[in-house]
Parts: sequence; structure tokens; C-alpha cells
Amino acid sequence: MSITRREFIGTAAAVSVAAGAPAGTNDTPIPTRILGRTGARVSILAFGSGSRFLQYQEEDQAVAALTRALDMGITYIDTADDYGKDHLSEKRVGMAIKGRRDKLFLATKLSNRDGSDSQRIVEASLKALQVDRVDLLHIHALTTADDLAKIEAKGGPLDQVLKMRDQKMTRFIGITCHADPEVLKTALERHDFDCTQMALNAGTVAMMSGTGGMVPDKSVTTSFETVALPVALRKKMGVLAMKVFAQEALVGQAPIEKLLYYTLSLPVTAAVVGMPRIEHIDHNVASAKKFKQLPAAEMKQLSHSLSQKNKAALDRFFLHHLDA
Repeated sequence: MSITRREFIGTAAAVSVAAGAPAGTNDTPIPTRILGRTGARVSILAFGSGSRFLQYQEEDQAVAALTRALDMGITYIDTADDYGKDHLSEKRVGMAIKGRRDKLFLATKLSNRDGSDSQRIVEASLKALQVDRVDLLHIHALTTADDLAKIEAKGGPLDQVLKMRDQKMTRFIGITCHADPEVLKTALERHDFDCTQMALNAGTVAMMSGTGGMVPDKSVTTSFETVALPVALRKKMGVLAMKVFAQEALVGQAPIEKLLYYTLSLPVTAAVVGMPRIEHIDHNVASAKKFKQLPAAEMKQLSHSLSQKNKAALDRFFLHHLDA
């Protein structure tokens, strides 16, 4: 966790400039996958419109960056009601998607826990996005068992998003979590979400060798990959990965492409990545176009190396980390 955000941006930009975009990818489309039970087909690289998107200081810069990403083939956009003051991220996304809405998969998130206010907030999201409905509405940032109880309470956010799906304000519903794999597992087991979004990266998987390959190391905290992901897959939910670079902590410890490829080699639909510079968009898109499944042995080695150094610190960090 020693690298700072400023250092990350500089490092990633330097890698992009030094390495250039991987060759031979200009005319190649970004691979796509089916988003679980939704049946929707989306690009394996999704545009994260959270804190990284808000690092574009000027509105026109932000809109131009997202427009570039869409022009290059990204079809999945991830945003939230609390990304920036007064739905700022959603407003910027709304400007960028004018005239191309029908070709995109648009996801936003509901962050509040007061069901009585949920509809008003989502209506404000739709207004900011300049759309009549979104494709996916997540309940945002599940944290603890107590938090899950608030979400599940009668008339609470879960009841409200189900109602909004019936009202055609959203096609699908989901839930996101980067704090506690066990709590997300419980939520996914109890409820039939269409999708879920969770932290999946090579640095938070505690593994040891076993006769069947990689198995969870029960001596340490388990991960979303070993605890929550299997439930989502069993219930045929669409799975979105986030925190691919572990909020920058893994940058510099492995090639950026390998970190992205590790996550995309899991049984997920797409990796949601924040890209605060044009160079990041260009390089990540080029990398996604060249994606090849990492061999199991390479994934095992990478996760073992990175998790030994990072897992405990990352578990503590993401327990209290806020996406907004």
C-alpha cells in the first residue's frame, strides 16, 4: 500500500508511453462476454466513472475521455449516484452517451440506506444521465452484516430496487461489495440479484498448493474469489470485477497487463477500470483487445507472490474504503 495515487498515475502513464499500445490491435474489437442471466453482451473492459473519472478536472476533458473510450469499443459504463457532488459523474456520463445510448450497457448504483428516499435518488440519477432507465441498478457498497440488515429491511433499498425494476426504471438489479466476502456471500445466497460487482485481483487471494491445484488457505482471511464468486456463478449472476489494481497498491509489483489479465482470466464478464488519463484508456483498450487467458499455473504463481505481500493490508484497506 506504499504507492500513492500520484505515483500510480505517473507510473501507468510512463508504461503506456514506453511500451506503447500493443501492436496490431487498432482494427481489432474488444472481446465481449455475456453478462450472466441478463443475456446482454458487453465488452470485457468496462469504463469506471468513479474517483478516477473525477480526476478529469474539466467537464469537457471528462466527456472527451469517455467519448474516446466508447469510440474505441468499450460498451459497459459504470457510475453511481454518489460519484461526485450532485450526481456529477452521472451528469458527465449523460453528456457523453448522447446519440449512442442504444449501443451501450449503462449501470449506476444507489448508495443510500433509507428506502423512503431511494426512488427520488434514482429519479435524479436518470435525469442526470438523460435516460428513461438504466440497464443495471446496483445497491452500492455493501459493508457489514448490519448494513445488509438495513438493505433487507421492509421498505428498504432492496424492496425499492425490486419495485424500480418492475417499474422499468432499470432492466436488472445487483449489489456491489469490496469490504467483506462473507457478507456478500450471504447477500447473494439470500437474494436473486441479476448481477454483482466485487473486488477481484491477484493480491487478495490467499492460496496454498493442494492435490487439486489452488485451494483456499484457511489460516488467513478468504477472498471474494474463493467465497462470493462461486455463489454468483452457481446462481448464474453476471459478475463484474473491480479493484483490479487494488486501488493502485499492486501497480509496480507486476506488469499492468498481467494484473488485468489475471482478473479477466477468472469467470467474470468484465473488469471495471478507472482510467484518469487518456494514455490509460489507450493502453488498457489495446491490452483488452490482445487478451489471452492466463494459464492456471501462471495465475497461481502471480496470486501467491502478490497476496503474500499485500493481502492483509488490502483486506484492512478495503474494509473501510469508500468508492465515492
